[in-house]
Amino acid sequence: MATNGDEVVVSNKQVILKNFVNGFPKESDMYLNTTGSISLRVEQGSNAVIIKNLYLSCDPYMRNRMKLSDDPEFATYPPGSPIEGFGVGKVVESGYPELKKGDLVWGVTGWEEYTLIKNPQTLFKINHTDVPLSYYTGILGMPGITAWAGFYEICAPKKGEYVYISAASGAVGQLVGQFAKLFGCYVVGSAGSEEKVELLKKKFGFDDAFNYKEEHDLDAALKRRFPQGIDIYFENVGGKMLDAVLLNMRTCGRIAACGMISQYNLENPEGVHNLMNIVTKRIRFQGLLAFDYFPQYAKFLQVVLPSVREGKVVYVEDVAEGLENAPAALIGLFSGRNVGKQVVVVARE
Repeated sequence: MATNGDEVVVSNKQVILKNFVNGFPKESDMYLNTTGSISLRVEQGSNAVIIKNLYLSCDPYMRNRMKLSDDPEFATYPPGSPIEGFGVGKVVESGYPELKKGDLVWGVTGWEEYTLIKNPQTLFKINHTDVPLSYYTGILGMPGITAWAGFYEICAPKKGEYVYISAASGAVGQLVGQFAKLFGCYVVGSAGSEEKVELLKKKFGFDDAFNYKEEHDLDAALKRRFPQGIDIYFENVGGKMLDAVLLNMRTCGRIAACGMISQYNLENPEGVHNLMNIVTKRIRFQGLLAFDYFPQYAKFLQVVLPSVREGKVVYVEDVAEGLENAPAALIGLFSGRNVGKQVVVVARE
């Protein structure tokens, strides 16, 4: 730490993207810069804030920002700059009237020790600290509102309906399954290991679960578990899984498309062949981005926070310690290495 008058300059480790990524991402596509520094003072008259990052969220959508793209919803990371994503931090300096030094916040931040945020109105102030702060990267953050909006707002469930969730042990899937069980639905999930399958059944209370890697015929696997068909599908995978699900949807079923992780690393994405089922079965198929539901965050907290406090909804995190381990944690998402929500601890309060 160095001082220059009233100015305090500190070192600032950062995870930097080397170049745009094609195919499967590697740890070597990123590197840890240990020579950076940052001033802990905002310019006079500025609305900016500086936060000390505590927890960072690893999310599959970040892969789409590592490739050259003109998609306005997923702006690319500039090579040579820190990557960014959702995180939890503590305000160390503020020119923004709504936030003061010492406040805890969550929102989009840099993968670094400290971040200057020029648009602090995008941050959410954390007012409930009787739950783990890391939960604001997951169950009480972007994945949580995604699960809540996709299940309740888009799928409009009815008690007793049949619900299927792919990538069900991940940050979003584990929540959708528990929301569905609390609502009185029959719930089945799939995951990529026996450990995760057991987690779904024993920890999260799913009615059934299966390891998709052990199933040679996904259509048959779904028919065994849903002989009467699927009312609600929460889509996290895409590709062959989506194709099989379309064959097993019931008339007037609903699909909330949250992500398609099987396609993110393919240079030539797979086609889907059973789309006519959307027409003949009158299926409602809708994509969602969490950003669209951020204005409803207070409503979301009113529904979910009591269930967390009462233990009606539980959450499993896979925690990596230290910014230097962040690239490996992120890459691990695409091989299914994580069990539960992948979080990186930058600093602890």
